[in-house]
Amino acid sequence: MAAYDFTAIRLFLDQPLAPGGEAALEKPQQNYLVNVLRLSAGDRLAVFNGRDGEFAATLAGSAKRPGLAIGECLRPQTPRPALRWLFAPLKHARLDYMVQKAVEMGVGSLEPVITRRTQVSRVNLERMRANVVEAAEQCGILSLAEVVAERPLPAALAALDPGTRLVFCDEDAPVRDPAAALAGLPPGPLALLIGPEGGFSDDERKMLRALPFVTAIPLGPRILRADTAAVAALAAIQATIGDW
Repeated sequence: MAAYDFTAIRLFLDQPLAPGGEAALEKPQQNYLVNVLRLSAGDRLAVFNGRDGEFAATLAGSAKRPGLAIGECLRPQTPRPALRWLFAPLKHARLDYMVQKAVEMGVGSLEPVITRRTQVSRVNLERMRANVVEAAEQCGILSLAEVVAERPLPAALAALDPGTRLVFCDEDAPVRDPAAALAGLPPGPLALLIGPEGGFSDDERKMLRALPFVTAIPLGPRILRADTAAVAALAAIQATIGDW
């Protein structure tokens, strides 16, 4: 039997939560619970805020002004994953997909970077955060991934914590076996860099390869779209040296 009930209705609330407390609902949340899910007073769901853990909650109040009564703690808060994900942003739906999958696969920080061939120069951070919340609600995640504002690639590299090992996907990587390359990395903080459609420029690739904390890995003999490459690389990392 599964350790977690994936059929449970989960809702993110950006407010303090504690047993015996009450929680207000924003208009979209009221509409979702009452009109979309058709819940009634007394129906139960699970709520979390990314800080205090997950709690049972009961729909209370009237149909026009519903709220929540907070019950017992269902799960204690977990720490935010340490894996950082640096990526050249894509447009609209493909970026939504990448963000949702990265959250599902255990990324703790989403950091868009602007490279020479990046197609998007400005990122809708609120839309990214909304996708983070949606993925967390649907997949039983307690700690929300941080969303960082876009910045040029050199600035993103400079912002990495000391001791962080950066893995970047490069079709011309000197190694052919990504699992072996990942298994040989020293223990410590890890970040993953995914380039834009068309790949990194020659100057960017040269810069990355010259950095002592960077490891280049291939993703097989096929050319992958950037959103596919992100999922493939995250799967390789989590299966080889991550929390799988």
